[in-house]
Amino acid sequence: MPERGSGPTGDSVAQRLRRTQERFEPLVTRVILGGIFVTGLVAQFVKPVGDAIQGKAYLGGALLSLVGYVLYDAVKELSTSTRQPVRALVGSSELGGFVSEAFKARKVEISFLGYTGETLYNELYHRLRALSDAPGQVRDVTVRMLVPDFEQPMTVPARVGPDGQHVDDPAFRARLLQRCEEYEGALSDIADQISRTTRTEVRCEYRFYPGIPGQKVCIFNRVQVLHGFYDLSARMRLQRTGPEYYDPKGYTTDLNVCSPGTAATDPVVTMWNKHFDDLWALASVPSWRRSAAA
Repeated sequence: MPERGSGPTGDSVAQRLRRTQERFEPLVTRVILGGIFVTGLVAQFVKPVGDAIQGKAYLGGALLSLVGYVLYDAVKELSTSTRQPVRALVGSSELGGFVSEAFKARKVEISFLGYTGETLYNELYHRLRALSDAPGQVRDVTVRMLVPDFEQPMTVPARVGPDGQHVDDPAFRARLLQRCEEYEGALSDIADQISRTTRTEVRCEYRFYPGIPGQKVCIFNRVQVLHGFYDLSARMRLQRTGPEYYDPKGYTTDLNVCSPGTAATDPVVTMWNKHFDDLWALASVPSWRRSAAA
């Protein structure tokens, strides 16, 4: 959801003010330093001006101001040239850094859309275990995992049939379904423990969306989106001599990084947040939670 007061491009008021400040701050600083230099120089040679400001070392002060002006430009240029560039593409194995960064906030919200969520689950599990020992400033954590509805017949994942055809395999789907149930169970157990023993509230939940796992999306605190596409042609065998399965490999998926801060990226982040919220509202509850509720 866009921030209150956002414009047609998705920029929030705070973000527009920040960019305006960054644009005009260097100009204002240069004008002030330049004004000091010119005033000091004029005071050296024009007596009325010198008397007016009651200064004596005008030329020295003016030269010092000029040095400050030059150094300011040099430092600004050095800062710009050494600033670390934002990486546009990362591997799924690098999700740990994004998870750790998200947990620096007081309110943490992590959303996932993809296959089983295994790569993200591993990072979340260890981060939540650490949180149970030292919550720090974190007071609220919400983890939402959207995975395909493995309870329904599927094209991918599926068994590789004659001529490479996709053949639905209930046993293989049941294996993936059990894996997701185990992931949610482990995360929920830690979440319950943290909520009982600390001042931090933690919620972790899996839901199902219909269709094949074509895209992998991770949203961190609603301000940073990682997005990539699974290789739907990837195959694997459970046993060396067993049948092949179409099984997307999440850990090999490269992800595009989209963060707020520019007119080009802010609307994309807003779009992905809305898209995920809409899918989450339409998603179905897994059978293991329906059974527990009954």
